[in-house]
Amino acid sequence: MKIFLVLALLLFSLDAKSLFSNDSQKDKSKYIAALKDLMIATQKTRGLTNSYLNGNTAAQLLVYGNRNKMKKAIGKMESLPFAADPIINKRATTISQNLIKLNSKAFRKDPTEVFEAYTEEIAQTLMLAQSVSNRDADKMNPLGQDLTAVMMEDMLPLIEYIGQLRGLGSGLAAKGKVTPAQKDKLMGIMSQIMSLSESFQDDMDEVISKYAKQFDGSINKKIRTVVKEVNDYMNFANTNFTKPKYTVDPTAYFDRGTAIISKIVEIYDICLLYTS
Repeated sequence: MKIFLVLALLLFSLDAKSLFSNDSQKDKSKYIAALKDLMIATQKTRGLTNSYLNGNTAAQLLVYGNRNKMKKAIGKMESLPFAADPIINKRATTISQNLIKLNSKAFRKDPTEVFEAYTEEIAQTLMLAQSVSNRDADKMNPLGQDLTAVMMEDMLPLIEYIGQLRGLGSGLAAKGKVTPAQKDKLMGIMSQIMSLSESFQDDMDEVISKYAKQFDGSINKKIRTVVKEVNDYMNFANTNFTKPKYTVDPTAYFDRGTAIISKIVEIYDICLLYTS
């Protein structure tokens, strides 16, 4: 299932114009931000649950903490004007109900089944965000339209696959061994990450070149730092989790993935100031 991107990786100068030009676009930006928060919390819940079910008992309390963050994000979504749209509300309600049910039974189910169930709900969340982002998209300025294409096609899928690599790897780290099926899944995730990482850098380079005056001078460095860290993270996973036996600290591995995702989210939050 194709996952769409709605996160931004850029810094505007202080006098840059907002990507959104009216109240509807501002409301849309706020709703997408809430969906982003739900996605991040669900990703963490997925990975920490997988780690716990594979033997890392220290992850249990962190699971509960991120479940609470999921609830807060859902509550925020329900309080925003976009929630009044019957189509959006129906889809959001289905997602939230499915997540609540999944949280209630996750610790009693097979780790692989739980991982896939969370992944499906994240995909549904991202598709909802894509639908919201398409509302009045023709009213965005040319920069906003170009960036939206990069965001939807490159960045958010990259974030999600990094989240999958983090979540699957933390479970493998807790278990201390890998099955052939898990190894194949690991390779598939890393293949997606490699392709998306390259596309993200190339497409952002093109946008920055086209609108050079609109961007903070540090944006190129930020992009390349993230891409390098993504590649290093993949190399670590490939080196360790493909061995018959290995010793990897599941918490340290999970935190390393979180740090990469957080760098993207931090830039998104700065960008959000200019889109609301």
